[in-house]
Amino acid sequence: MTSGAGTPRELVDHVYGRLGQRVALGKRRLGRPLSLTEKILINHLVAPETQEMERGRNYADFAPDRVAMQDATAQMALLQFMTAGLTTTAVPSTVHCDHLILAKVGARIDMGVALDTNREVYDFLESVSAKYGIGFWGPGSGIIHQVVLEHYAFPGGMMIGTDSHTPNAGGLGMVAIGVGGADAVDVMTGFPFNVRWPKVIGVKLTGSISGWSSPKDVILEVARILTVEGGTGAIVEYFGSGADTISATGKATICNMGAEIGATCSVFPYDKNMAYYLKATGRDNIASAADKVIHHLRPDEDAHYDRVIEIDLSQLKPQINGPHSPDRAHRVGSDISAAASENNWPLEISSALIGSCTNSSYEDITRAASVARQAAKRGLRSKTELLITPGSEQIRATIERDGLLADLEAIGATVLANACGPCIGQWERSKEITSKPNTIVNSFNRNFPKRNDGSANTLSFVTSPDTVIALALAGRLDFDPTIDTITAPDGSAVRLEPPHGEILPTRGYESGKNTFVAPPTDGSAIEVVVNPSSNRLQLLRPFPKWDGKDYLDLPVLMKARGKCTTDHISAAGKWLAYRGHLENISGNLFAGVVNAFTGIPGDGLDILDDMSHPFPEIAKRYSNAGISWCAIGDQNYGEGSSREHAAMEPRYRGGVVIFARSFARIHETNLKKQGLVPLTFVDPTTYDLISERDTISVLGLPPIPDQPVRCVLNKPYGTTIELEAFHTFSAEQVEWFKAGSALNVVRRKLSATH
Repeated sequence: MTSGAGTPRELVDHVYGRLGQRVALGKRRLGRPLSLTEKILINHLVAPETQEMERGRNYADFAPDRVAMQDATAQMALLQFMTAGLTTTAVPSTVHCDHLILAKVGARIDMGVALDTNREVYDFLESVSAKYGIGFWGPGSGIIHQVVLEHYAFPGGMMIGTDSHTPNAGGLGMVAIGVGGADAVDVMTGFPFNVRWPKVIGVKLTGSISGWSSPKDVILEVARILTVEGGTGAIVEYFGSGADTISATGKATICNMGAEIGATCSVFPYDKNMAYYLKATGRDNIASAADKVIHHLRPDEDAHYDRVIEIDLSQLKPQINGPHSPDRAHRVGSDISAAASENNWPLEISSALIGSCTNSSYEDITRAASVARQAAKRGLRSKTELLITPGSEQIRATIERDGLLADLEAIGATVLANACGPCIGQWERSKEITSKPNTIVNSFNRNFPKRNDGSANTLSFVTSPDTVIALALAGRLDFDPTIDTITAPDGSAVRLEPPHGEILPTRGYESGKNTFVAPPTDGSAIEVVVNPSSNRLQLLRPFPKWDGKDYLDLPVLMKARGKCTTDHISAAGKWLAYRGHLENISGNLFAGVVNAFTGIPGDGLDILDDMSHPFPEIAKRYSNAGISWCAIGDQNYGEGSSREHAAMEPRYRGGVVIFARSFARIHETNLKKQGLVPLTFVDPTTYDLISERDTISVLGLPPIPDQPVRCVLNKPYGTTIELEAFHTFSAEQVEWFKAGSALNVVRRKLSATH
């Protein structure tokens, strides 16, 4: 373990020291056995004796053990924290530089370019971290979730992170929740993390994984069953004999991609595989402490779940999900072949990619390398571009030492930097490839349109690293590694043997370069400088408080057709450069949204000149004219990334209300945190009634908890339609709205305290 980086034993002892008492309290108050989820949540309640714990109804205040932030979202989170007036964070916090490195040539060159291009941002993040007592993981350290798993996660702990895939830490039995920056600021300033008490979905695993199947196929199957909305408002808890057969990093893969079903997070019970991983990563003391309270780190017999799904791991087959949605499931071979034929998807693969926070563990790479070695012996090479992304510097150094990178390079692989890269749109590809429909296969987690390379022509399919390698060697999407063969240069037919992986390195992990910077004991003298003329960073001004009036005659700036993720609302890719500059990044607002009235992405009607313009321009023109507006979403609006820019941008440009048939959890919270009003139609068909030139009035503000909001749809020819909309505001969250943002409330309370 890197010196100075990790979870102190004292923190773990504090959590475990109260665990037994809190579990007993929870059993007494609820009158039944507890799930693991409930044990961890109750142990982190601010007021366990009085807090109501009705699933799916009560909001609760929690005290997480730590906060983690990646560099793209950390900018805005820390810009908000700087306005609070504190000298240090209230809980241990870290920043991880993983999102801003563009994949283009290979690790060495790409890293050099990133250091030059992003120097201003890296210097800002490092100086803010030093000033406020935050651990700083510099560029090249690896992806936030892999680094957290290696150094900070522990069974029974609770953390929040400014990235939707924070639940990766559930692989070590931690309740780890992805949030927006405003939630992180709450916790870093010493205020509770407020969230609705989740439901608990149990996934009972039996049997064991074998052959070409892998932990990735578990979550792909769960995504097939639950869909992208099925986990909303719930924590997914895995249990059963099969759960204990999966490695800690395999569990992390499953928990990581739980974000794609809308789950608050996912968690596995503590077992020997977690203990092995803790010991292998230098945390023997934490494993020893967890062993002493293991009965509290597993669900009780007869624990209550709101829904139970059963999966026999022995029956799992390799699966491919996509394109455009992570729940669009197909079996390898004939199933995906039939779907491709029906939808005219190109069968030839233009690129194959292994890695990301989801599948870049030592076990993942060893399994992929075992297939690569087979291929190399028979003279086979990848028939397409093959890119490998190590999850961390520790992983990179270890797989290089053990010859695994060489095995992959022998079949034509290129190794990228230890960063997110193509998984989050930081990938520069040839326009010759992206100018026409093309198919990519990857071991990532998310496959929305334009997600990986910014091109709507790219069809992205998610699968396991093992299957990615096999498909790359075949060069075709419809290849079935369980039965099909590949023709070798000598004309012989090669049947690939199932992959073989090593869960942990026999020679231990290699630490690699030390990229961690511990904060000084006293950072008060450090000055954080933001150049007023910078196009990358911009100091924030508080949003104005609510003026006490209803919202009348709001024009509909945008009505989205179909899926509207945070990628559609605030695209990544080149726009990652402006994550610390609210004005500049607002230039992408709704740029990817398909206009429900015209079918044209990114353009809408401007009521100021009755002409069509790009959505970002309309929003800017309305803002400059002092016109407040609303937007309309469809199902699961705001699905995907935790990026709060998708909420801050509409607020910055004068948006006040977002209507939808339903919202993704993180985005709905982000909207409320920034002072907007997210409303769902009582009657979902109301969505169909809204026309391009309509206005909507929202009456009876502020929202009253547990009561619908009265609205009026105003037609341009004078007709009005009365309608109602639901909201999820708690009494505390109503105060956010009235103050103009949750951060304004925090500032006010801190000012009164200090």
